[in-house]
Amino acid sequence: MTDSSANQRLIRVPVLTRVEGEGALVVKLDGDQVRDVQLAIYEPPRFFEAFLRDRSFEDVADITARICGICPIAYQMTAVQALEAALGVTIQPEIRNLRRLIYCGEWIESHALHIHLLHAPDFFGCASGIELARQFPEQVQRGLRMKKYGNRLLEVLGGRAIHPVNLAVGGFYRLPPRADLLGLIPDFEWGLQAACETARWVAGLPFPDFQGNYDFVALKHPAEYAIIEGRVACSDGLSVPHEEYEQHFDEQHVPHSTALQSRRIPSGREYFVGPLARVNLNRDQLSDTARRVADEIGFTTPCYNPHRSIIARAIELVHAFEEGLRWLKDYCPPPVPRAPHTPGPGGTGCAVTEAPRGLIYHRYQVTDQGRIAFAKIVPPTSQNQAQIEADLRQLLPSIVQQPEAAIALSCEQLVRTYDPCISCSTHFLKLRIERGG
Repeated sequence: MTDSSANQRLIRVPVLTRVEGEGALVVKLDGDQVRDVQLAIYEPPRFFEAFLRDRSFEDVADITARICGICPIAYQMTAVQALEAALGVTIQPEIRNLRRLIYCGEWIESHALHIHLLHAPDFFGCASGIELARQFPEQVQRGLRMKKYGNRLLEVLGGRAIHPVNLAVGGFYRLPPRADLLGLIPDFEWGLQAACETARWVAGLPFPDFQGNYDFVALKHPAEYAIIEGRVACSDGLSVPHEEYEQHFDEQHVPHSTALQSRRIPSGREYFVGPLARVNLNRDQLSDTARRVADEIGFTTPCYNPHRSIIARAIELVHAFEEGLRWLKDYCPPPVPRAPHTPGPGGTGCAVTEAPRGLIYHRYQVTDQGRIAFAKIVPPTSQNQAQIEADLRQLLPSIVQQPEAAIALSCEQLVRTYDPCISCSTHFLKLRIERGG
């Protein structure tokens, strides 16, 4: 819809249907000059941090799982690890292996969903995954089948695929039957080959010629492709323990959004988290097949084109199937499902893990009675928001002469490369362009 006046134009385009949550994009122009760009998230605050206060530490994993239906494991895993740090709980190595396994399941279902139903349609002029499926039925069916296997792993190990209930401080409430995990091996063997084919498919997509000057931030571990722990690293050389996260990254309120935006300290620069950041920083630690496929398809790193994040996701899909397959084959049940622990004494603990969309940070203060006195949760999307706006400011001067619909589409495509999870609510974005001068 377009409203016009003498010096200003107001255009509302309800178009961005393939992100999670509600948001708006406001573009203010003086002639052809971009005066302001705002990625406005207008959903009401969800107050999860406040909900957690004075609740038992045992309740936190189940409550934080409700933050996201696509990546609940990320919120649960980061929460239980932060609480274990606060309470001095040490987990068994077998529990750690199971945690990496279930995280592989979440990466698989999330990456397969975003690649095939949310991002790939942009490269073929399709308005939806359903429309894409008419052109590429084999590829979309393959993607949905991979997602199904990721969900199935969450069901077996997490109790259910959506908002799992089995993760707990110290381990799991119950251990999965060995036969159930072994039964997933044929599916994951198929999935590994399917993920390789997916990487080859997306490598041939027609990518827009766009590059940014990014600070890529991801976890880095000395011995493995970092998923559930590691130092917080940046492409500019920063490498700090996760306990120092808040000394280097800060969340800020902005007037146009109900969600906080993260920036680096002290520079105030925006930064980039997610699969592209992870592959750029940790390519040499990918699984053997993932590295081989990356070489085969000619994916060079560091990569500064956010549209190519779909390739990074596909490469991580290969990694997740291969690593998941290894843990399934090597499954060794721990002696007990959970490490023993008592409510007191309390303390403060934090943790950082890699959600499918990027780095996620939790910090909790626990009382001697095991109640939550303070909670801080920093999701990946809030960390990418400022970077998304910076990308749009860079993109817009080259497209302001185009019709509003074309401007909106280009902006949406760029936003979607980040796979923003605005808040797991209804799907809608309005673009408003104000032209002055």
